[in-house]
Amino acid sequence: MAKAKKSVYFCQNCGHEEVKWLGQCPACKEWNTFVEEKVTPVSSKAVKERRETRVVTLSGIETDEDDRMLTGIGELDRVLGGGIVKGSLVLVGGDPGIGKSTLLLQVCQRLSSAGRKLLYISGEESLKQIKLRANRMGEFTENLYLLCETSLNIIRGIIEQQRPDMVVIDSIQTMYHEEVASAPGSVSQVRESTNIFMQLAKGLGVSIFIVGHVTKEGTVAGPRVLEHMVDTVLYFEGDRHASYRILRGVKNRFGSTNEIGVFEMRKEGLIEVRNPSEFMLSGKPEHASGSVVACAMEGTRPMLMEIQALVCKSNFGMPRRTAAGLDYNRVNLLMAVLEKRLGLPLSNYDAYVNIAGGIRLNEPAADLGIVLAIASSYKNRPIADDVIVFGEVGLSGEVRAVTMPEQRVAEAKKLGFKTCVIPAVSVKSVGEVEGVTVIGVKSVGEAISAGL
Repeated sequence: MAKAKKSVYFCQNCGHEEVKWLGQCPACKEWNTFVEEKVTPVSSKAVKERRETRVVTLSGIETDEDDRMLTGIGELDRVLGGGIVKGSLVLVGGDPGIGKSTLLLQVCQRLSSAGRKLLYISGEESLKQIKLRANRMGEFTENLYLLCETSLNIIRGIIEQQRPDMVVIDSIQTMYHEEVASAPGSVSQVRESTNIFMQLAKGLGVSIFIVGHVTKEGTVAGPRVLEHMVDTVLYFEGDRHASYRILRGVKNRFGSTNEIGVFEMRKEGLIEVRNPSEFMLSGKPEHASGSVVACAMEGTRPMLMEIQALVCKSNFGMPRRTAAGLDYNRVNLLMAVLEKRLGLPLSNYDAYVNIAGGIRLNEPAADLGIVLAIASSYKNRPIADDVIVFGEVGLSGEVRAVTMPEQRVAEAKKLGFKTCVIPAVSVKSVGEVEGVTVIGVKSVGEAISAGL
């Protein structure tokens, strides 16, 4: 009698395996994440021949810092750490319709024009659909090859035969391996597919970009081990109904994870935003209360953004608080500081705080901007349009230092701001800046007096 297929249970969050279903994963402590999958034993024919390996010393390994492919898209090269590394495996995630496939097709367009051989493999779209999107972007050379296939055995054979410089897989959830007895997109299929692409990337020296679907929580669908296996993880952020897009690197073995790339979605594709600060401040109202410009650092790039606040009398016993683009608990904390240290009776007022443009900001340097915006709206007194603020606020109402104040002030000067309200301890490091008045404050009371 043939043996029955064995059933195991995988955690969809971390990939942990159990022989029976559990309510809580013992590895990641998440609830209701186990799914049942059939596992078929691998036959002896599927075992590959062992490759000849050798042991080398660290000094015997040669590295080339210039062994990177420049995509021609400056914002993407910045996030990747200076270009695409040969033999790297990159995972690109994001919400549906945010521009993942569009960006990768644009990369193929630039690299094919530079003489690189590229292979675009789609498991979701037909060749005609890809052609229609490509027509909106412009001309493509003959160095770009297209393939609509989901079988890993066929894809592996074509990659080994063609030996392209870069491969795009759109998407990893549609790929399947015949020896894994589960549906495409399951934990086993995603893990096995990623493992095969990792072997191809390292063995053949081919750079592979993988598109991954995301869950409602915003993480890549499938086991968490997927992000551990790849070299770089990039996430597209932003509202799909808005024009801007932010590409953020959350993992990068070949560069910094603090850099971001800013794009604008247009009819012809994603266009780089060279000056994100100017883009974020476009449309800022003049002489409006509750509006202040703050500066945040995204890696080595300073970004100016408008913080808006609306404070109004509550008509019910419990005031309503809303924070868009900011940490809700942080806004409540700063309002408590204003009420305790300055005596503002905010407990009877509704408060709505927003980052204009839809960007999300988590840096503590935005604390002073939030405080001034709330105080400006409460007193109905506008802050001057040429004033910029940044600084961290403590529970005692003190204004604490932030990193890289020199770059923040230089960015403010470049965009025409005349006054900078910063922590007093940072004034010495900033020094004198021609055309800019630097005001150092030690507490939120001094900051409100200087800004209003």
